[in-house]
Order: sequence, then C-alpha cells, then structure tokens
Amino acid sequence: METLLSSHSLSSPFFNPKPNFPPPSIHLHKPIVTCSTSSTLKKQTLTPVKPSSAKPTNWLVHAQQGIAALALSLALSFTPVTANNALASEFDVINEGPPKDAYVVDDAGVLSRVTKTDLKNLLSDLEYRKKFKINFITVRKLTSKADAFEYADQVLEKWYPSVEEGNNKGIVVLVTSQKEGAVTGGPAFVQAVGESVLDATVSENLPVLATEEKYNEALLSSAKRLVAAIDGLPDPGGPTVKDNKRESNFKTKEETDEKRGQFTLVVGGLLVIAFVVPMAQYFAYVSRK
Repeated sequence: METLLSSHSLSSPFFNPKPNFPPPSIHLHKPIVTCSTSSTLKKQTLTPVKPSSAKPTNWLVHAQQGIAALALSLALSFTPVTANNALASEFDVINEGPPKDAYVVDDAGVLSRVTKTDLKNLLSDLEYRKKFKINFITVRKLTSKADAFEYADQVLEKWYPSVEEGNNKGIVVLVTSQKEGAVTGGPAFVQAVGESVLDATVSENLPVLATEEKYNEALLSSAKRLVAAIDGLPDPGGPTVKDNKRESNFKTKEETDEKRGQFTLVVGGLLVIAFVVPMAQYFAYVSRK
C-alpha cells in the first residue's frame, strides 16, 4: 500500500524538527561616505563637532573659578587692619627690640623714604659725636596703655632693661590716631636735652603737626630740636598753633526776627491773592449774566 505524502505533510514539524528560519543578518554600521553635497551630508559632517566643544567650555569654567579664587584671596589679604592686628603690631614693636641699622620704627606707615633717610643721617651723626641714641616710633593707636607716655616708658624699659643700657637713650613716640606724642629717655638723655625742650617738643612739634597730619615734619622737626639741645645750640622752636576758630553759620536773633517778618508778609500777600482773585472773577462772571 502506497502512502502518498503530500508536500504539506513533508513540511510538518514531525519531519522538520528544526524550522528553517533565515539566518540572522549582522548589520555593521559604517559611516557612509558619499560625494554628494546634499543636506544629509552636511548634517553628518557637522555633528562630530559638538563633542569637541565641551572641552573648551570645561576649561573656561575652571579658569573662571581659578580667577574668582585668586580675587578672593587678594581681597582677604588687603582687608583693613582690625583691632587684633593693631594690638599685635603694638606689642610687636616692643618685642622686636630697637632697630639695629636704623633709628625709626614706622609701624603706622606714615613716613616717607626721604624722611627716614634724613632722620638716619641726623641721628647717626649725633650718636657718633655725642654717644646719644634716639629712636623714633610711630603707631596707629594704643590699646594696652592709656597714653603715649606710658607706652614710651614701656618701650624704654623693654629695649634697655638696665639703667646703664638706657642711660643715654631716648624714645620718641607718635600716635597718629590720637594726634599725640611723647618723649622719654634715660637720666643722661633727659639732662642733656633739658625739661623745657622736652615739654616744648611734646606740646608743640608732635601734636600740632600731627593734627594737621604732617607726620614727616612732626618727627623731623622734633629730631632737630632734640639734637640742637644736646649740642648746646639755640632752640629752633616749634610750629605756631594756628587759630582754627571758624565763624558760626547760625543766624542771630535780630536776623531771624527780620527774616521771619519778611516771610510772614510774603505768605500773607499770597493768601490774599489766592482768595481775592477768584472771588473777583466770580462776581465779574455773575454780573455779566
């Protein structure tokens, strides 16, 4: 007996346990290079530029951050001097001791280079000839002592602890914020200068010129006055106190009363005009009817 097998039966899963699926195709994406000048090529050639623009942007951001940090550090370094800094500077002058190659400690920063040179030449010549050494100190303000005299005595005792060391030494202090100064020294220095010149220097040269903010002239004139006294020369004197009395801007009672009468007259005239003129216009308008 023949068994007829149709094409449909041969293709059944019993005879073909593995279906004949088409083999999977592998698509490799390769850049398409054409020579056409279409808009598609333009888009493809422009898109790779976008990732490269991220690097300059990141570099610019880092540069801006670095500049901002530098500006902040510079701003902090140039901040005004606070009370703590002034206090530390005040004690630094005492703890550092007398200057070795100079005669000036300009902690306030108010002296010019020319003034420092002139003081050095004048005071070094005095020390060479008379064996007297004078140190000039400028500070902005005092927080540890009540006045410049106490601070000057403290500097003298700290710099020259014994009487022998400070016998022929002098200290001149100028406080710029308080516009005052002080002169102190050892017994030999005070005797050589004289009480009158010391008092005149403290009451004339230092405060008068410091009030006018002429700090260079205040110290230089004081130095010349002290050196002249030690050398036995005539006193060059100090600056004259200027009369800074200002005229008052207030009016006297008579001027006030006179101005008040004129003001009352003007205001009264304006009020009369404001009431009379509209009433006159109204009556003229009614009379025409």
